[in-house]
Amino acid sequence: MYVDSNIGGSIDGTGGADLAILDEQITAAERVGFDGIWSTEVSRDPFLPLLLAADRSRTMQLGTAVAVAFARNPMTTAMVANDLNTLSRGRFVLGLGSQIQAHIERRFSMPWSAPADRMREYIHALHAIWASWQSGAKLDFRGQHYRHTLMTPMFSPQPNPFGSPKVMVAAVGPKMTAVAAEAADGLLVHGFTTARYLRDVTMPIVEHGMRISGRSRGDFTISYPGLVVTADDEHTYLEATHQVRRQIAFYGATPAYRGVLELHGWDDLHTELHRLSKAGDWSTMTTLVDDEVLSTFAVTGEPKEVGAEIVRRFGGMVDRFTLYTPYPLDEAARAAVVEGVKAAG
Repeated sequence: MYVDSNIGGSIDGTGGADLAILDEQITAAERVGFDGIWSTEVSRDPFLPLLLAADRSRTMQLGTAVAVAFARNPMTTAMVANDLNTLSRGRFVLGLGSQIQAHIERRFSMPWSAPADRMREYIHALHAIWASWQSGAKLDFRGQHYRHTLMTPMFSPQPNPFGSPKVMVAAVGPKMTAVAAEAADGLLVHGFTTARYLRDVTMPIVEHGMRISGRSRGDFTISYPGLVVTADDEHTYLEATHQVRRQIAFYGATPAYRGVLELHGWDDLHTELHRLSKAGDWSTMTTLVDDEVLSTFAVTGEPKEVGAEIVRRFGGMVDRFTLYTPYPLDEAARAAVVEGVKAAG
């Protein structure tokens, strides 16, 4: 199992808008021993941090986890992904997510439609564009949502010596998971996923998709940003626990993620979290995430113990594990977790 880190965004307690901060994040990730780094589209652009990372690191895999697909058209996404794959010498992975209707329409001012079918078409459009650049063949993609039929020599990049980027899709529900398994190179599991949901719901869909697409499990990458509660001292551990409870409460209030709670018999928890979120009562929401819910959604413990538990829970299902810590975690603790994962894996 490879173990990765986040840079640039705010999802893991980091800033990253300052180039010096980004530079230190990348350097620290290599120093700690991470195998890859992902940039998240939360409060920062997902691509710009990876431009710096491609220059600073010569070994780590670089990816977006995620870039919001429907906030962009396939051509603009294909262009930046192609450039990053060139600059990183083939180490870039394009991770795409659909986001929810409110964000697409009201934040990005873009049209909304059934996300699974649209994501499948989006991936096909990307591959058609990249294939045109690689082979020089006429671009003629005509879909329900996207139409790309013009590509002249002046606007066509030279064939990429490293090929086209790999595409991974973020999914929770069965329809989008099926799209990832049938049309993409990998699946970005949502952080609001338990080992049981991954085993009982996600993996059977992935296996079915592999059969449909004529591929084996070795052709497909599953990456999971797992919530972790750990620290070297009690005060920091308590703060980490609070922040992870808060993150679980936030996700648990989202209707799109209700199915994960339902699998565990926690339907009522979602109903109450959703009600409180509408009222803006985030403090009460956090208190509803009890120890059982916390330990189900997050790996908890001392840094030297957490790595082995990550492998025990997810080793047979996940190829890459990203340390998801929505609070500051010092370098020594990160290094201990990384060492534990690699030793156990």
